[in-house]
Parts: sequence; structure tokens; C-alpha cells
Amino acid sequence: MSSRLAPAYLILPSFFLAAFIILFPLWDLSQLATHNVNRFGQIRYFSGFENLLAVLDDSLFYQSLWRTVLWTVGVVGGTILLSFPIALILNEDFAGRGLARVIIMLPWSVSLTMTAIVWRWSLNGQFGLLNKTLQDLGIIGEPIVWLASGATAFPMQIAIGILVSIPFAVTVFLGGLSSIPADIYEAARVDGASPWQQLRTLTLPLMRPFINIALVLNVIYVFNSFPIIWVLTQGGPANQTDILVTYLYKLAFRFGKMGEASVVSLIMFALLLAITLLYTRMVIRDEQTR
Repeated sequence: MSSRLAPAYLILPSFFLAAFIILFPLWDLSQLATHNVNRFGQIRYFSGFENLLAVLDDSLFYQSLWRTVLWTVGVVGGTILLSFPIALILNEDFAGRGLARVIIMLPWSVSLTMTAIVWRWSLNGQFGLLNKTLQDLGIIGEPIVWLASGATAFPMQIAIGILVSIPFAVTVFLGGLSSIPADIYEAARVDGASPWQQLRTLTLPLMRPFINIALVLNVIYVFNSFPIIWVLTQGGPANQTDILVTYLYKLAFRFGKMGEASVVSLIMFALLLAITLLYTRMVIRDEQTR
């Protein structure tokens, strides 16, 4: 065996294992999506595109799809915008920096389900902590039933999604900031560069790969995030906070429409794959033009 072929043979077992883990569920979902399936998952007969047409004919699908876009953009965008300045602050040398880093990472140590349960208590319209705090501060006069309407529940869910996503993004950014040599900042200061100029011309370009990592991973993670919305509202009231993953769950386990749920799952996979490939291509093209 030549030395050039050795690395390929070493990678092949892992490649085949990864391919099996990815392709077998896709094949299984394709079988369910193209057959009539009872609520117990038993395949009855081939139905072609019947399940797909049923999903495309459901207005709740399009509402959930649009809400998924808002949810993903809101949570990921808010996370990146807040996490980067937090990482810049935590990267500085100051008294209590270790404690500050621990506090920022604390939400990461608690499961999303537990976090959502605590926030559901806090958002209670009668005895919730949020209403009590806002009333004590004089911001509101009467308690607000936060989870009774999609107009208030969905923005609160996005805010909670940002809160629980910050620790991961901050960790990625801190890793990137620690890899930047301090010498280049010393040279920039000697040349008279202001802190803003250093950030714009040094930090941001050097942090671009880490920002890309945080963006892609957060999009995948947030797009499929289930616990926050389900624990707080279960997609209600009146399906006003449903996203694709909660819509899929209801189709499969509440209404027993396993075939249609499989179609939605395949659509979600295709959307995530397209977003990831498009963004990766944009990053590669950007790197080639630099």
C-alpha cells in the first residue's frame, strides 16, 4: 500500500459510518413520506406525492415556515451581535474576569427544558417574576399575560433563545480572540491606530472564520430547536408560535400523520443543507477574492 493511499484507507471506515448514520434515516423518512402510514408507524401502501401535496396545501405549514425564518434570524442574529462585544470584554485582563466568564457560561450548564420551565414561571401573567419586577420599576401598571398572545409570546421566546445561545458563541469567539497574536495590536498602537480602527482592520478580519463557525452551527442548532417553544406555549395559542419542528411534532404525535411529518422533516433537512452549502460557497468565494 502506497503512503498516499494510507490516509484514505484510514478515513474510509469513518466515512462509511457517517454515510450510514445520515443516509439510512433519510431513506427511512423517504419511505414514510411516499407511503400511507398509520399513527403507529406501520406502512400500508405506496401513495406517491400524496403526503407532500397535503403538506403544501396546509396553510399552517407556510405560517410555521415563515415563523421559523423569523425565529432563526432573530435568535442567531441577536446572539452574534451580543456575543461578540461580550467576548471582547471577557478577553480583556481585569479583576474578576474568571468569575464573569463563569456567569456568562452558566446558562449553558442547564438543560433547555429546565430553562424554559423557569421562564414559563417567570412569564406567568398573575404571579410571574417578570411582571413583578417591571411593576416595581414602574415600567408597567398592570400585569401582562405574556404567553396568551403570539404577539408577546414569540418575541419573548426569541429573547430566551438568544440568552441560551450566547454561551456557545462567546466560547467560540474567545477561542478566536485568544489565537490572535498580541504583537499586531502593539504595532497598531505604535502606528497610532485607535481602538475602533484596530477592531475594524485587525480583529474583525482575523475573527471572520470563527464568526462563520458560530453562524453556521447556530443556524443548524436554532433551526431545529424544540424545547423552548414547546415548553412555553406548545406552539400556541392557536398555533401562533409554531415553527416547523413543533408543527412536525404535532403532525406526527398529536394527529398521527406520520407520512406528512416525514415530508416536513425532509423539507427541513433540505432547507438546512441548502443554507449550509450556500453559506459555505459564499465563504470560500470570499476567501478566494481576498
